[in-house]
Amino acid sequence: MNNKILMTIEGEKKLRNELDKLKKKKRPKIIKSISEARAYGDLKENAEYHAAKEEQSFCERRIQEIEFKLSNAHVIDVKKMFIHKKIFFGATVKILNIKSNKIYEYKIVGDDEADFKKKLISINSPMAKGLMKKKKNELAVIKTPIGFVSYKILKILYI
Repeated sequence: MNNKILMTIEGEKKLRNELDKLKKKKRPKIIKSISEARAYGDLKENAEYHAAKEEQSFCERRIQEIEFKLSNAHVIDVKKMFIHKKIFFGATVKILNIKSNKIYEYKIVGDDEADFKKKLISINSPMAKGLMKKKKNELAVIKTPIGFVSYKILKILYI
């Protein structure tokens, strides 16, 4: 499973939606732009043509990247997981910063799903790595840019 890319059902859906938009909307639009730019004549000095070709290249790379990720995905339905007493992929954790006494809540997700503003942290982030396999009431010491920070695990949910 070490070649598999972990993602939640929501993460898989997000990637499939992006792939669908790229293939059905963006790709045809780019092809049309290239055709229109070709009609302007000399391609050497045709900025519209070069911009459209660059956009096409980006679009095709992203399509390949998403297709690779989806073909290597290990999709986990967190809601169907049995109740764990430890933190694993898909867990929503409530933690207390021991020094500041502030409480935070994060869900551990795949790289493509991570969005710190939405409290979704990557399984590969230092925070998630430091929390993995910890139990409720245990301390996790996380290496951060400002030094080591201690957190107490308050709650572990699989929702």
